[in-house]
Amino acid sequence: MNQAQHNTIVNFIWSIADDVLRDVYTRGKYRDIILPFTVLRRLDAILEPTKEAVLQMHEKLNTMKIDNQAPQLRKVSGYVFYNTSKYTFKKLLNEPGNIRQNLETYLDGFSSDVQDIISKFKLRNQLETMEEGNITFPLIEKFCTSTINLSPKPVADKDGNVVMEGLTNLGMGYVFEELIRKFNEENNEEAGEHFTPREIIKLMTHLIFDPIKGKIKDGTYLIYDPACGSGGMLTEAEHFALEINPKATFHLYGQEVNPETFAICKADMLIKEEDPDKIAFGSTLSNDGFSNLQFDFMLSNPPYGKTWKIDQPAIVDKKEIIDHRFKIGVPRVNDGQLLFLMNMVSKMKKDSELGSRFATIHNGSALFTGDAGQGESEIRKYLFENDLLEAIIALPNDLFYNTGIPTYIFILTNKKDKKRKGKLQLINVTADHFNSKMRKPLGKKRVQFDANHINNITKLFLDFEPNEYSIILDNTDFGFHQITVHQPEKDEQGNIVLDSKGKPKSDAKLRDIENIPLKDNIDDFFVTEVLPFVPNAWYNAKDTKVGYEVNFAKYFYQYQAPRKLTEITKDILAIEEETENLLKEIIEA
Repeated sequence: MNQAQHNTIVNFIWSIADDVLRDVYTRGKYRDIILPFTVLRRLDAILEPTKEAVLQMHEKLNTMKIDNQAPQLRKVSGYVFYNTSKYTFKKLLNEPGNIRQNLETYLDGFSSDVQDIISKFKLRNQLETMEEGNITFPLIEKFCTSTINLSPKPVADKDGNVVMEGLTNLGMGYVFEELIRKFNEENNEEAGEHFTPREIIKLMTHLIFDPIKGKIKDGTYLIYDPACGSGGMLTEAEHFALEINPKATFHLYGQEVNPETFAICKADMLIKEEDPDKIAFGSTLSNDGFSNLQFDFMLSNPPYGKTWKIDQPAIVDKKEIIDHRFKIGVPRVNDGQLLFLMNMVSKMKKDSELGSRFATIHNGSALFTGDAGQGESEIRKYLFENDLLEAIIALPNDLFYNTGIPTYIFILTNKKDKKRKGKLQLINVTADHFNSKMRKPLGKKRVQFDANHINNITKLFLDFEPNEYSIILDNTDFGFHQITVHQPEKDEQGNIVLDSKGKPKSDAKLRDIENIPLKDNIDDFFVTEVLPFVPNAWYNAKDTKVGYEVNFAKYFYQYQAPRKLTEITKDILAIEEETENLLKEIIEA
């Protein structure tokens, strides 16, 4: 989409809030009006060309006393939704005195899928306040301005010259996301909680599709995002996939727990003529909307560092895991990101030629939190032992709207190329030349990827070669045996205390844990690394646990020599001189 067009539309819609809502709503409530009316005006603009035909068909079907009118009305409207009221946004302005009642009639005229969107926005709850503030007419009038075009069709002058481009579905998605971001920033909320910067999504689509783009045939493929927000990842994935093979068909599935962003996502799917039932509302963790489906491609940026306590009763009952998706193990209750990952793993296709590929974003906790035998480690163990991880990419800080902490893209597939079998590629793109600084930060986002950055990162992945930024290791390199080292408990005289079987009793205060690389022999390690320091120590083989962790710092650490003593001395003397001069100025003053 034309960037100038995008900025014009966003700035104009943003200005409506201050122009119309200022004396009626607090700034924190502006979004409750602006977002649903932006969605409605978009739907209204789309339906305008077929409005009269829909009304004629509706009247005809009423005359014929046909109750199930949806199939015919959808056909006439050209979309999977329609409106059977006689009003449009523009026609509502013809009767200023009745605009509240007419607006309700207009809302009631929408088909059931749009009714769900209106309901999730809780828009009808706002109509009385709007009427009391006398802002209904000026609000709708603003959205009907001729200075912006929310229709997908271009606006032409009397000579047929295009004066305003049409707003594509992709462009409309950008508008929604920018508005959400601005409202969240204004309210000091999480600026990017419900969507991901588009350049990161584009990188993820390259990582998912590029390795198999020659294998995408003319068939049907399913794309899924279990935390879909406003639908940006689904939209970008479909857009990229269709560029690879325009003859293929891609169906988009997603689930979202936030009512507002769910409504925007569902509206986006309606406009694209996707089945709205493919966007489920509710928590993916406790109420899986697609329990019987498997997907070809998946991508997601699930919430990390957030509790899943509200979902816990549906997943764990008296310490027993009752949801089959998470039988491997569950993470601690204050961070559910790995549950989203395992939900995606459970939906991988096993019998298709391509299997499934997916990309998901996590913070460092997913790499190393949890000891051997604990939920997080058991999940990593499953991923490694089933050879599902292709690559993990360390991203630069300050790349997201709502967090500046280190983040990582996980790439998974259950149909690895031969050269990748049994291997994991670690890619580090935190260096400055893999990104560019933004002129103006957006929330906590201070750096960005351009097309060249995306291509360079993708090339590192596709080349699958070891270098300064890419390390390739065996899966077993990330695993370890964890043993408990015991030492005898001694009495006050220093004698070893024995149990009833005549064996030394273990002193609980002296117990220690040792993590031994999977490739090392435990007994050899114990002899060389433990016994020389504690000759009376022992371990019980039956208590040995296997754990996995990924330590990026360990593999990409670069030694930096300390500064020379002369340089440090020079700096200290300079500071002392500045301090003496400052003290002199204070005394003389």
